[in-house]
Amino acid sequence: MMTTFRTLIAAMVLIDGCCFQIAHATESLLIPPESSIPGGVSGDAIRMGKKILTETNQLLPKNVGNGLNCANCHLQAGTVAGAAPWLGIWGVFPEYRARSGKLISLQERVNDCFERSMNGKPLDFASPEMNNILAYMRWLSTGVPTGTSIVGRGFISINQKLKPNSESGASIYQEKCASCHGKKGEGSKTEKTYTFPPLWGPDSFNDGAGMARTYTAAAFVKHNMPLGQGETLTDQEAIDVAEYFTHQIRPVYSKKSLDWPNGDKPKDARY
Repeated sequence: MMTTFRTLIAAMVLIDGCCFQIAHATESLLIPPESSIPGGVSGDAIRMGKKILTETNQLLPKNVGNGLNCANCHLQAGTVAGAAPWLGIWGVFPEYRARSGKLISLQERVNDCFERSMNGKPLDFASPEMNNILAYMRWLSTGVPTGTSIVGRGFISINQKLKPNSESGASIYQEKCASCHGKKGEGSKTEKTYTFPPLWGPDSFNDGAGMARTYTAAAFVKHNMPLGQGETLTDQEAIDVAEYFTHQIRPVYSKKSLDWPNGDKPKDARY
């Protein structure tokens, strides 16, 4: 069954790339079927872009500094509402980013993830890998009018007035998360890759990633976790468990002094 999204005509409220849904959705759109991928060079680029985004660690070892793949957060190759889908992303960039303090391109946004979530190195803008990623995102955005966002972009909203409780979060983590992500956040690993990603430690995202922030991580957890059981945690439970795992030891982002140059740093920023 295809997943259906709806376009959002008004602006989206952005908090470090976490889009909170607002009103005025107008038309329904479908994720394009793989049968719509064209033949030839363009089709090859789309397929390789998807492969890179789902097998990032194995295919781009020089650019990935941990054990993660892009699809660990952008679930099902960027097609899940409330899990930072890439559907429609092609037509909304360049876009202002508060963390950068300026308009940035889609290539810059991709590299933001490579340097933060992947704790790695940026791709060359003109590289085949970057162009393949962009080709996939453009194809995935088929039918979404330029300049519009979809309902479900980014993560869902969560009550940021709630105060996080790390002690409660530790208990929730062991009960709800440890069976997949490990008792010490080390993830579950096969010989070549992680079946379930590490949530802290050297193979996890660094402290400059959006997922290292309590409320951003909580919004993802609330809607998507435990896997297959999204929306079973309360806002408070999601915030508590996010507070717990985001504040464990993890790699340090080296350019953090450049973030939020306009002084609008969110309250859950790690630095």
